[in-house]
Amino acid sequence: MAAVWQQVLAPFNRARGHRRSVSRGSYQLQAQMNRAVYDERPPGSLVPTSVAEASRAMAGDTTLSENYAFAGMHHIFDQHVDSAVPRLQFANDDKHLLACCSLDGTLSIMTLSPPPASVKVTLKGHGGPVTDFAWSLSNDIIVSTSLDGTLRIWNTEDGRCIREVRDPESSELLCCTFQPMNNNLTVVGNSKHHLQVVNISTGKKVKGGSSKLTGRVLSLSFDAPGRILWAGDDRGSIFSFLFDMATGKLTKAKRLVVSEGSSICSISARSWISREARDPSLLVNACVNKLLLYRVVDNEGTLQLKRSFPIQHGSQLVHSIFCPLMSFRQGACVVTGSEDGCVYFFDVERNTKAIVNKLQGHGGPVLDVSFNCDESLLASADSTGMVIIWRREQK
Repeated sequence: MAAVWQQVLAPFNRARGHRRSVSRGSYQLQAQMNRAVYDERPPGSLVPTSVAEASRAMAGDTTLSENYAFAGMHHIFDQHVDSAVPRLQFANDDKHLLACCSLDGTLSIMTLSPPPASVKVTLKGHGGPVTDFAWSLSNDIIVSTSLDGTLRIWNTEDGRCIREVRDPESSELLCCTFQPMNNNLTVVGNSKHHLQVVNISTGKKVKGGSSKLTGRVLSLSFDAPGRILWAGDDRGSIFSFLFDMATGKLTKAKRLVVSEGSSICSISARSWISREARDPSLLVNACVNKLLLYRVVDNEGTLQLKRSFPIQHGSQLVHSIFCPLMSFRQGACVVTGSEDGCVYFFDVERNTKAIVNKLQGHGGPVLDVSFNCDESLLASADSTGMVIIWRREQK
């Protein structure tokens, strides 16, 4: 493994000390094993209130804790066992299609229905650990980055590699994301501190679509319209860039130092738009033993800290997400991995006792989490290579 990435991923190797013996079969557990109910607090102004009849009808007439109560493990995948799974993600607007990447150099596309859950196709071709990937909007393509210095474009139906794009600096590629309004364009971050916009149809760099950060680029996220891009590095900085939709040009706008020398592992943007409230926000994991929620205060992506939530996170590449149906609920929930092997749910509107639920079952630090589109299933991945599918309780 390349020395530069060894420094970033060294905690993965230290975390493999113990893991549970598992099979690929389905696991049925009692609900109370992974359920933690806490006192409800009145929701704040960040999300729709009880007067939003349509929103309430979609979410159901239940409390936030009840909405995020889980019946246990639906399935466990261990095809990547003994190699960390740094990223996983359900396909867009899909209930049963899930993908993950592994430091063993491969990616897996898994299907959860019809039962039994299974690995649909394995994407093989990278010559080094796979660090990140992203689904296209139509789910027919996946792009992935690797320490082998390549961006690969895959056909998700048959697992065929459509195109290989080498980094022009021959450096390790650490993260990637699609431009949400133009899936011909992908933004890639590398170990030499550079961002680059790539046209995946041609395999060429976009002129003016590059910039430099203060450290290795570890995380990327666009706002929903695709006009602002945030990028985080391993020196503790988050940069915002303005994206020119016509040309693909990047213009550096703002910089926030979250914590000098700490890795910005995960950035997720959310517009939080509804009839009752709009509060564009950024969810950040930054190796400071806290999950951070920022408010986006202007059109240049300036960030202002709104809330923080205690988690165990000092060195691993831990990620977090906004819940897909958040805008339709009273209260607002986010989910994060943690180095203690647990998955945490937080209501960002509670002033006290913000934990809504806590799931236990992983044998190592939980690195990533992903909900399917209707929140009936949650997937989580850890540093031992285990992927757990959690089933929400049916009401």
